[in-house]
Amino acid sequence: MNVMNRSRRTFLKYGITAGGAALFSSYPLFIERELLRINHYRIPVAALPPAFEGFTIVHLTDLHYGSLVSLEKVHGIIETANAIPGDMIVCTGDYVQDHYDPEQVDVIWSYLDKLHAPSGVVSVLGNHDHWADGERSLYRMKKSGCSLHHSIRKIERSGDRLWFAGGGDLWEDHVSIDHILEPVPEGACVITLVHNPDSADTLLERKPALFIAGHTHGGQVTLPFIGAPVLPVENKNYTSGLKHSKNGIPVFISKGIGWAVYPVRFNCVPEIAVLTLTRNVSITGMV
Repeated sequence: MNVMNRSRRTFLKYGITAGGAALFSSYPLFIERELLRINHYRIPVAALPPAFEGFTIVHLTDLHYGSLVSLEKVHGIIETANAIPGDMIVCTGDYVQDHYDPEQVDVIWSYLDKLHAPSGVVSVLGNHDHWADGERSLYRMKKSGCSLHHSIRKIERSGDRLWFAGGGDLWEDHVSIDHILEPVPEGACVITLVHNPDSADTLLERKPALFIAGHTHGGQVTLPFIGAPVLPVENKNYTSGLKHSKNGIPVFISKGIGWAVYPVRFNCVPEIAVLTLTRNVSITGMV
């Protein structure tokens, strides 16, 4: 092999290596965080009334509309959520990204207002919604008719009742979940929406049948054999999927859609979670 051919092969070898390294390093920033999966989960709820067997909840959380989540992307997410066959849509906060930006709040709610489902849409706020403009966020959410802020809502089906409660955000508008549940009959099946899953570890006398939360983004980066190195919660078991609180209550945590702090995703693709409730406690996990 002459010197020219050897040089060419060496150039190609290093060129391919450098290109592969560049692609790998750019994947979390430019590729994975732009993906979106619809993930289906079966969630066992022992107290679920018979008429609600198979009740399906479409869970949206952590859109973080802002500098790296465009309105075009938000529009696509809303259309996708509306097109998923489900009974209800629940939203658990952090709809915007930036601080001190009431305009972002108005814009995102002009899109969230378009969500619809047969049994309705219910929402709570996250810490970023408060940081952008808490009063404006609460006003727009209430105006939309989907606010579950520190309140309850019941759904009736064939004489059975399923209750939803809104616990808000642990950092910015937390109130006692026991206080919120006071109007709910003892023994009723209650699903509580919170932004931060650490809310499920607060002192509780009344125990909901299920918490639904966001906030963690699944860690955004999950490493083989290590998991998520960074989680913005006290309970480091709260990554994503179905977990259990220190009180023994099931807690479902979505990976969410947007990002915070670092604009990357690795081995943690953004998701819209679709939860199918079942009374069969032996069935759990992704479908």
